[in-house]
Amino acid sequence: MFKDCQGKEYPVYTKGNVAYCKALEGAKPDGSVFLLSLITDALPKPGQFFMLHPERSNVILGRPISVFHTEVKENNQVEIHFLILVKGKGTQELCSLQKDDKVNLLGPCGNCFELKNPSSPKKVLIVGGGIGVAPVAGFAESLKAKSYDFYASFKSGSYGLDHIDADKLVITTDDGSVGIKGMLPAALTKENLIKGNYEAVYACGPAPMLAYVKSIAEEASIPCFLSMESRMACGVGVCLGCTIETTEGKKRCCKDGPVFDSRILKFEKPADSVAGIKVQPRREALQGEADLSVEIAGVKFKNPVIACSGTFGFGTEYSSIFDINKLGGIASKGLTLEARQGNNGIRVWETPSGLMNSIGLQNPGIEHFIKNELPQMMAFDTVTIANLSGSTMETYVEGAKLLDKTQVPMIELNISCPNVKAGGAAWGMTCNAAAEIVKAVRGVTKKPLIVKLTPQSLELNKVALACIEQGADGISLCNSFQGIAVDIERGVPVFENLKAGVGGPAIRPIAVRLVYELVEAINQLPEEKRVPVMAIGGIATWEDAVEFIMAGASAVQVGTATFANPLAMIEIVQGLAAFMKRKGYSKLSDFRGCIQKKTN
Repeated sequence: MFKDCQGKEYPVYTKGNVAYCKALEGAKPDGSVFLLSLITDALPKPGQFFMLHPERSNVILGRPISVFHTEVKENNQVEIHFLILVKGKGTQELCSLQKDDKVNLLGPCGNCFELKNPSSPKKVLIVGGGIGVAPVAGFAESLKAKSYDFYASFKSGSYGLDHIDADKLVITTDDGSVGIKGMLPAALTKENLIKGNYEAVYACGPAPMLAYVKSIAEEASIPCFLSMESRMACGVGVCLGCTIETTEGKKRCCKDGPVFDSRILKFEKPADSVAGIKVQPRREALQGEADLSVEIAGVKFKNPVIACSGTFGFGTEYSSIFDINKLGGIASKGLTLEARQGNNGIRVWETPSGLMNSIGLQNPGIEHFIKNELPQMMAFDTVTIANLSGSTMETYVEGAKLLDKTQVPMIELNISCPNVKAGGAAWGMTCNAAAEIVKAVRGVTKKPLIVKLTPQSLELNKVALACIEQGADGISLCNSFQGIAVDIERGVPVFENLKAGVGGPAIRPIAVRLVYELVEAINQLPEEKRVPVMAIGGIATWEDAVEFIMAGASAVQVGTATFANPLAMIEIVQGLAAFMKRKGYSKLSDFRGCIQKKTN
């Protein structure tokens, strides 16, 4: 059983109280690295880490963060400092903590840096790269002053060297802003190691740097110990998600490491493909602005971000909140021939990372829409899409006839609503039913026709292909998944219809798969028969939109996210434009379907 510096068995699950959290001076760009100070009761050893998870958090997992500095306070309290590089949602949360916020801690985790021969008169060499400076700086602090040399390598600026008392401190920066210009090899070579006559080398940093340190240390016949990094879930060795390749088989970074003898480590060159898909080639950033426009069934959208039916009303409801004209398009509330009052009872129910709904297609009816809501929608400088639903073949057809006489540029045929007892998703469950309804509607309108499908179908791709065969100009995928919520206090279902639609971020990875598989199936058709796909399903950020477009979608519809953040779609448009400019994508087709395997 492992024990910490006080002899306590670890890891333990405890809490930390935030003393402060501030951007670290010297780190470039400004605000990219934060110093988080927590007061807790666990005393780690140099090189160990903790799984940090704010008590109030929107992410599921804690984040593994190495210990940078520790101080023992009164009453056996310990102040632990962590250096945190802002990368994703988890680190953003940690870097946004305020004084007295609570953090759940699991740790100290893993093994530690140790001197293999503490009585040796030789110095040791310590190397840190970027945020990897944190654990080795903590180790250096535990050593006798001047008993080590320290090399620190950064892209720009420098940080984390406050407690260093090295015999020789060498800093390199890619841009030459501090110390020697260049990466680590500009200052540290095999010859330097031999000349330094070091007892051992200890290092932490990005994988290419560690591979280099391993190489020159082993060539110089100097023992070398490297702190490795890997994505992890548990931190205690049970999830097996953080394994790394070694000559002794797969090792758990959290339990067998993070510190390993370099001689067993295997550093592979970064793969140029994943799952048979080639990594996108590097491009120069755009000098001008990217073109976000997309054409679907002859209709041009200024960008691929569309307000999803049922989540944006008719657009006017949000017009005082942001400029609706910045959207690519708006899909109207689901419309039926007759006005509908919708379902009784509870209609919305929050679920982790999602929202359940059972609205039941409440709407004013198509005639009322044509006379009142449609003119308001058409006044926006964005594409209006009329979402057509129904309960019978006749109501769909009559509704399509009415819409065909209007100026609405596109119809979205909704055969996927999960919250009505008649019609709705029933039409989208089988090839025959879907083909029948699409053929009937296609026969009464020349408008571009996008068919919105349900993920509940057991033959989804076949249903989609049947719709295309009968004249669909595109496919929207996917509408809500069906789920059940239970009121555990009363012991009854939450919804009157028992089942309800589930949307939101929780479904996104499944929706990405469905879109990918549908685009893959469509790509098997002759080129003249292929149609675009509008992706729907948990899109809340520009990163989500990029995922769907890379999976093959031509456009994305945003729904539940608007309820959580009314500006979500605007932020997606802006983020998508910035991403494309940074990556050198001048148009959407530069990366659309890039994860699709190419067909002959």
